[in-house]
Amino acid sequence: MLIAQLSDPHLTTGLLAAAPAAGLHRALGRVLAVRPRPDCVVITGDLVNNGRPDEYAALRELIGRFPVPVHLAPGNHDDREALLDAFGGTPLLGGGFSTYYHVDHEAASVVVLDSLVPGSSSGQLGEEQLGWLDGVLAGRPDVPAVVFLHHPPVAVGIPAADSLRLADSDAFAEVIRRHRHVVRVAAGHLHRPVTTAYAGTVLTVAPSTWKQSTLTMSADEQIGWVDEPTAFLLHLVEAGGCVTHTVQVSHSAGQTCSS
Repeated sequence: MLIAQLSDPHLTTGLLAAAPAAGLHRALGRVLAVRPRPDCVVITGDLVNNGRPDEYAALRELIGRFPVPVHLAPGNHDDREALLDAFGGTPLLGGGFSTYYHVDHEAASVVVLDSLVPGSSSGQLGEEQLGWLDGVLAGRPDVPAVVFLHHPPVAVGIPAADSLRLADSDAFAEVIRRHRHVVRVAAGHLHRPVTTAYAGTVLTVAPSTWKQSTLTMSADEQIGWVDEPTAFLLHLVEAGGCVTHTVQVSHSAGQTCSS
């Protein structure tokens, strides 16, 4: 199974709308160019920039007729109620009225979590959601599972970002560690690609489809924005595990090569 993970499009409306919309549009177009075509797309949070209904309307305009199933996860820039008003009951939220849900594909379980804490840039899942996750993962132990959320559950060496990671990461790790069929935990939030070991599996963080943050690994320097390529992650899930590729978008080109 192929899963395309896009992240942090930060769609908005008005004078600043063009660049984020163009970034997401290009990324979705690049998804359609992948062969074989991915089975689904997951967008891991900060879907819009200010959580406004008009921004979710703009998101619907971009993805509403996309020919590949799309699953949405909320991020700290999102608004839970506005997101549910816009997409509740549709396949974009797993067909239900919750911002955390699972979609059982034949070849893999796609589990989408909600780490949004209103008014905070940090994330948290909470006991209720973690208990739900434990039960969902226990339900299909023989099928690979990929777990998606916005906030990375580990420090990655960028102090400004590490202070805003998932607060209950230890409790999350306990759940993940109990289920050896979790072949990938996939996050966003950082606007940078990052890979690390986590809870007996692998954590991958997707870059933004809009703009990337600086690799600021010193606490006395201010994090900023940098003109690096936009990209998404492509997760190839098989019975034996998961391989993740970084697919360039803004700097992509194709030519035939031989070896």
